[in-house]
Amino acid sequence: MKQYLEATEYIDWQHPAVLEKAQHLSAGELNKTVIARRCFEFVRDRIKHSWDYKLNPVTCRASDVLEHGTGYCYAKSHLLAALLRANAIPAGLCYQRLSLHDGGPPYCLHGLNAVWLPDHGWYRVDPRGNKPGVDAQFSPPEERLAFSISERLEADLPEIWPEPLPVVVRALTTHKTVTDVYHNLPDIELIANCLGETVTF
Repeated sequence: MKQYLEATEYIDWQHPAVLEKAQHLSAGELNKTVIARRCFEFVRDRIKHSWDYKLNPVTCRASDVLEHGTGYCYAKSHLLAALLRANAIPAGLCYQRLSLHDGGPPYCLHGLNAVWLPDHGWYRVDPRGNKPGVDAQFSPPEERLAFSISERLEADLPEIWPEPLPVVVRALTTHKTVTDVYHNLPDIELIANCLGETVTF
């Protein structure tokens, strides 16, 4: 579990502001599941999704997401991972591949989290922020994610990453506005192997 507790360049939970927020969210509570819920609901509800609100600047590092109060789904997942790790709760990053327009190309990655809960093991949560048609919740052991997989070129990618994928970091650090990011959202290719299973490259 060590890699899911470490501070990294983009999950910089040792930043003073992130530590302060993490301590505030866990104040008076020892139950890790309750603390995880508090962290999730803070990021889901208090950090605005960059594209939903058309908010700049583009953020990637957890401390920047907290400072500016905005981020794409990927960046929000970086902040949630940081807040959880600051509270000694193992957390990683997960991705889905989704159709951008509810059917067919273009496709893009969607970022979310997995958190290790003592009574449930790894549990996925999606802090991207709710809106009409999106109702992500923290309700273990049931998953209540923002989006479901509805066609063959969409996918729930099974990996739990300790750090952001390079393609995600590149999208968030090389484009200067939320509009630029939207027109260059990260994606990966799905390839069916000889068993007919979908693998990613």
